[in-house]
Amino acid sequence: MREVWLDGSRESIDELRGALADALEGGPAVLPLNARDASATALRDAMAPEVPVEAGTAVLIATSGSTGAPKGVLLSAAALLASATATHERLGGPGRWLLATPAQFIGGLQVLVRSLLADARPAALPPGPFRPDAFAEATADLLAGDGPRYTAMVPTQLVRLLDAGGAGLAAARAFDAIIIGAAATPADLRTRAAEAGVTIRPAYGMSETASGCVYDGLPLDGVRVELDAGGRIRIGGPVLAHGYRLRPDLTGEAFGGGWFTTGDQGRFTADGRLEVLGRIDDVINTGGVKVAAAAVERALAACPGVREACVVGLPDREWGEVVAAAVVPGGAAPPEAELRAAVREAAGAAAVPKLLEFVDTLPLRGPGKVDRAAVRGVFARPEQ
Repeated sequence: MREVWLDGSRESIDELRGALADALEGGPAVLPLNARDASATALRDAMAPEVPVEAGTAVLIATSGSTGAPKGVLLSAAALLASATATHERLGGPGRWLLATPAQFIGGLQVLVRSLLADARPAALPPGPFRPDAFAEATADLLAGDGPRYTAMVPTQLVRLLDAGGAGLAAARAFDAIIIGAAATPADLRTRAAEAGVTIRPAYGMSETASGCVYDGLPLDGVRVELDAGGRIRIGGPVLAHGYRLRPDLTGEAFGGGWFTTGDQGRFTADGRLEVLGRIDDVINTGGVKVAAAAVERALAACPGVREACVVGLPDREWGEVVAAAVVPGGAAPPEAELRAAVREAAGAAAVPKLLEFVDTLPLRGPGKVDRAAVRGVFARPEQ
C-alpha cells in the first residue's frame, strides 16, 4: 500500500496523481490521507497498512463515515476508469479539470483520474477556505486553454460564488460543466445557477460507486438503479467498489448479486429520473408519526432568507423524538413563525420543528457533508 499525505500543495497533488497513474496500471494500491487533519493518523492506522491489500484494489478511500467508525472503501482500477469514462461521455468528452475539493475524498480523487484519462494536468485551488477570488485566479490558465473545461464542487462553494459575483462568478460561467456533489442540490440553488449562466450537473454517488454515478437523476452509461420494497436505493454496474477494508461482514451486508445497497431512500419521477429523498436513518419518529428530515430541510431551504438547514431528531420523553432544525440565514434571520408555517404547509404539522436555532455555519465531516452528530450538539438542553 502506498500512502500519499496531502497538504493542499501542488507537489502533494502531483504525487497523488502519479501514484494513481501507477495504480491504474497495476502498481501498488494508493491510500490518500489529509496531512492537515490531526485525526488522519488514527484513520490511517485503522486501515492497517501493514496487512496486504485485498486483491484487485487500486485505491483505498478511508472515511470516518456517518457514525464516526473508520471504514475503508476498496476500489479497483476498472471501477475508477469506468466512472471517469462514463462521466466524460455524459459531459461531452474529455476535457481540462480544476481540482476544487480535497483529493483524499472520492470526488476530488476522481478529478485526478479524469485528468489522467484526458492527459491534461489539472489546475487546483490553493489550500485553505474556499474563496471566490482564489477560484478565479486558479482557473485563469485553465480557461485560457482549448477544449472543454470542467470542475466538481459542493453546493456551499457554488453558493459562495453566486453570492460574491465578480471574477469568481465570471470564471464559473466559463466552465462547460460544474459537477455538484457530496450533498443535495436544492431546487432554488439550481434556479440561481441557471439564472446566473452557470452550467451545473447535480450528481448522486458515493465512495462505493467511485464518485457520482447518477447525473440530473439519470444513471451514467452502464449504471443500473433500482429501489427495493422499502424505497431504498440500490446501484449496480461497473463503477462499484468490491468491498470494505478488512470487513467481510460489512461487505456482505452492502454488496451482493452485483448490487450495492445504499442507506438512502428514493423515488422515480414521472419522467424516470431518480429523486433522492434522504438517508433512511434520518427519519424522525415523533409522537408515532415518521418525519423525513430531508423533507423538512427542503421546505426550510425553499424559504426566503434561508441559505442552509439541517434537521435532526432529539430524544424526548413525551414525543419519543422531536424535530430540531439548525438554520443558516442568508443575511437577517427570517421570522421563525414563517419558517414553521412553511414546513407545516409542505410536510405536515408533525414535521414542524419544535426546536429551531439560527447558526453561522453547519459543521461538516467532509466536503459538503453535514456532521449531524455535531448539529445535535447545537441543541444542548436538560435531559428530557
